[in-house]
Amino acid sequence: MTQTQPYGTVLIKADKILDFLSSAHAPQPLHAIAKATEMTNPTTLKILGTLELIGYVTKNDTDKTYVLGSGLVRYANQYLANLDISKIAYPYLKELHDKLDETVHLSIREGDEILYVNKLESMRPIVVTTSRIGYSKPMYASAMGKAILSELPEAEVDAYLERVELKPFTPHTLVTATTLKEELAEIREKELAFDNSEEQIEVFCMGATLSINGKNYGAFSVSMPTYRRTPEKEATVAEAIRTARRGILKELQNVYMYI
Repeated sequence: MTQTQPYGTVLIKADKILDFLSSAHAPQPLHAIAKATEMTNPTTLKILGTLELIGYVTKNDTDKTYVLGSGLVRYANQYLANLDISKIAYPYLKELHDKLDETVHLSIREGDEILYVNKLESMRPIVVTTSRIGYSKPMYASAMGKAILSELPEAEVDAYLERVELKPFTPHTLVTATTLKEELAEIREKELAFDNSEEQIEVFCMGATLSINGKNYGAFSVSMPTYRRTPEKEATVAEAIRTARRGILKELQNVYMYI
């Protein structure tokens, strides 16, 4: 059976460019963008010109590099504003943040990754984190992602592991199916997930999932530098997360009880 060619393949190419620029940690020159997206320099340049025209990309005329532009923000903000879970969870996450003064994240599952939809920053110093609203990361290297994975049926976890390569971000990343499955079993038992410098060195996270009636609505976490981690602090954060989770789940139940 012949697969139908998608209409507007230039949009797919533009999407590849935007994906690359969103994951890059610095402005990128034309040749690097072309190589990463597997396109020729002329094709890449034409698409970049259009993206620049509509504000999705910004060009630095001095060094001829490109970064994401502000044109996408209006769509991202509207998308995030329409997420019920973000509105429902916010009061509880704000209370969690005020109580602990550590960084609090909220995310939703998007394919095989988690997408950050809210972030409340700690007022105290913390190592530089890569997280930001609209940022995505693999589920296996995140407390929130592992919390979501822990709720999936075994067959779905196996399918996930077949699709996703467990690449190491740090020496602590779980990169074998066996170790990941063992941790998922522990998360199911404790209803609490951990990320101990697995995606970023010197950052420790504790997270929990938000699901009712077998449907997942996201996950949230508390992040802190490892130097602030103590057994006493861990116990305090764990209890605060469980309290916030109970409140959010109760709200979700009230909102979606007729769905």
